Amino acid sequence: MQHVKWWQRAIIYEIAPISFQDSNGDGKGDFPGLISRLDYLEWLGVDAVWLTPIYRSQMLDFGYDIADFCSVDPLFGSLDDFDRLIDLLHARDIRLILDFVPNHTSVEHAWFKESRSSRLNPKRNWYVWADPEPNGGPPNNWLSRFGGSAWQWDEGTGQYYYHSFLLEQPDLNWRNPEVRRAMADVLRFWMGRGVDGFRVDASAVLAEDELLRDDPPNPDANEKTPPPQRLKRIFTDDRRESMSYLEEIRKTIDEFPDRMLAGEVQGKTDRIGHFYGEQQPRLHLPLNFALLDTPWDALSLQANIDAHLNAIPEARWPDWVIGGHDKRALQPRSDSRRPAFSLCFY
Repeated sequence: MQHVKWWQRAIIYEIAPISFQDSNGDGKGDFPGLISRLDYLEWLGVDAVWLTPIYRSQMLDFGYDIADFCSVDPLFGSLDDFDRLIDLLHARDIRLILDFVPNHTSVEHAWFKESRSSRLNPKRNWYVWADPEPNGGPPNNWLSRFGGSAWQWDEGTGQYYYHSFLLEQPDLNWRNPEVRRAMADVLRFWMGRGVDGFRVDASAVLAEDELLRDDPPNPDANEKTPPPQRLKRIFTDDRRESMSYLEEIRKTIDEFPDRMLAGEVQGKTDRIGHFYGEQQPRLHLPLNFALLDTPWDALSLQANIDAHLNAIPEARWPDWVIGGHDKRALQPRSDSRRPAFSLCFY
C-alpha cells in the first residue's frame, strides 16, 4: 500500500499573524501571541498552520511587499521567537507552512536598491526593466492588478520597471538564473529551520513575454469590468516559462524530506491540471477555489467536485479550499455559510 503523506490528510488553517493575537498591547498580532493560542489550535484539530508573510516589510500589501526574505519583521518578534513557535507546533504534531512570494520584492529590498542604482549594477537584470516608447510612455499596455499601468518610471536611470502589483512591488526577473538560485536559497534557509512547506503566492505570473507584446483587449469587457480585467492576460500570465520555474522550485523542496508545495494558481478547473506537472512535478497542491465559487447546495457542489477530480492528472492529490484571504473580497467567511449537510472526503 502506498504511503500516505501528511499533506494528503491535513486540515490546513490559515493565520494572518498581524490580526491573530497581540501579546504586547500594540494592537497587532505577533509570535508570542500566536504561541499563547496553541492550545486553541490543537483543540480545533488542525494539522498544519499556514502563515501569511512574516518577513521584514513596509506592510503596504499585508506583508507581500518583502524587504528581506530571510528575516522576520520586528512587528512579529524575532527569529528566536519564530524558532520557538515552530518547535512548539511540532511538539503538538502541527506542521508549519510559510507564504513564499517569489514574484516580486519591496522597493526597500537591498536587491532592488542595487538594481535601480545604475544600469551597470550587477543586479540590474534581477528585475524587469525596459526603455520607454518613442513618445516617452510605458513600454506597453500591461496593467497592474491594483489599477493603472504596470510600469513605473525611474528618473535616475531613465527606464521603466515592471510591477504586476503595487508600484512598490517591482517584479523579479525569473529569466535570470542568479535570481532563481537566490530564491532557492531562501527556501533552503526556512526549511533548514524546520518549515514543513510553502504556499507559493502568484505562482502563475513568474514570467512575462520576453518581447513585451501588448495584451489584447478582452472582448467580454464592458464599462463595469475593472480596468485590470479589460485586457486578456496572454503575455503576462500563465506562461510556459513559469511552469519550468515551478519545476525548479519543486526540485529545491524535494531536497528536504516530507515537505509540501502548494500554490495560488489561476484559471478555471480545466487549467488546474498542468500546475501539478507531468514528467517533471510542480506543485503538490495547486489550490482549488472551486468550492468558493459554487452555490452552496448539494447538486452544485457535486458537479464542481466531480469536474475537479476529472481535471487533475492520474495519481495526483486534490485539495479543497473553503476559506482564505485570496477570496476575502468576494466570499463570506466559511462559518457564515451554514451548510445544511456535511461533506466528507476520503
